[in-house]
Amino acid sequence: MKTFSITDVGRVRNVNQDYVYSTDTPLGTLPNLFIVADGMGGHQAGDFASKFTVEVITKELRQSKETDVEKAIMAAIKKANHELIETAEKDEHLTGMGTTLVIATIINQMIYFANVGDSRLYLINKGITQLTKDHSLVEEMVRLGGIKPEEAKHHPDKNIITRAIGAKEEVEVDFFEHRLKKGDIILMCTDGLSNMVEDEELFHLVQGGRDIVESGELLVETAKENGGTDNIGVVLVKPCIGEVSIC
Repeated sequence: MKTFSITDVGRVRNVNQDYVYSTDTPLGTLPNLFIVADGMGGHQAGDFASKFTVEVITKELRQSKETDVEKAIMAAIKKANHELIETAEKDEHLTGMGTTLVIATIINQMIYFANVGDSRLYLINKGITQLTKDHSLVEEMVRLGGIKPEEAKHHPDKNIITRAIGAKEEVEVDFFEHRLKKGDIILMCTDGLSNMVEDEELFHLVQGGRDIVESGELLVETAKENGGTDNIGVVLVKPCIGEVSIC
C-alpha cells in the first residue's frame, strides 16, 4: 500500500481548518486508517474542531476491541461528536464549531468508509467515481429535482452543509463498503479541492503523476492555480490488490 496526505491553507484564508490523518499501520483492530476533516467556526474554532475530532476518533479506535468495522468506526465518530459539543459548551470562543468528516479503512480487498458533510471519497481507475454522497443543501436540491447535477457545482449555496460533527447531539453518519480491484486509487478530499477542480481534471491529475506523491502535490497546486479560495486537504491511497502484491 502506498499513501500520501497533504493540506494547504490556499490563497485566500489565513488559517488552515483542514486536518488530515493517514496511517498504513494497525490502529486497534483496524489495519490502517485515513481521515479528512474540514473544520468550521470562528478564527480558532474551525481548526480546533477538525483536529480535535480526528484526535478523539483515532484515540477511540486505538483503544477499541470491536472487530466489526462499522460498529468500531460509528462508535468513534459518535464519541467525537459528543466530546466536541461538550467542549464547545465550555468555551464561548468555540461556540458553533463543527467539522465535516470522511474516514476510511482498507481490509483485504474491501474499503469501508463513512462521511458526514461534504468532504468526499473518490474511486479512481479507468474513470473517476464519487463514492460518498454530499450532505449539503445543493445535493438535497439535486435529489429532489430542484436543480440539475451540472448546476450544483456553481450554485451560490453550494457551501451550505446539512450535517456536521458537532452540529447536534445525534450525528447522522453514512457508512459504505466497496470491493476494490487492481489499479484502484482512493482520493479523499475537502471541498477546497473538489470546488476548485472538476472531477475529470482530478482524474487526469491523479493518473498523470509519476507516483501518488506527485499526484497529490499536483492536486493542491491546481486548486491554488484555480483560485485557492479555501483550505485544501487531500489523502491519496494506492492499495495492493491482486494475487501478487502489485501496487
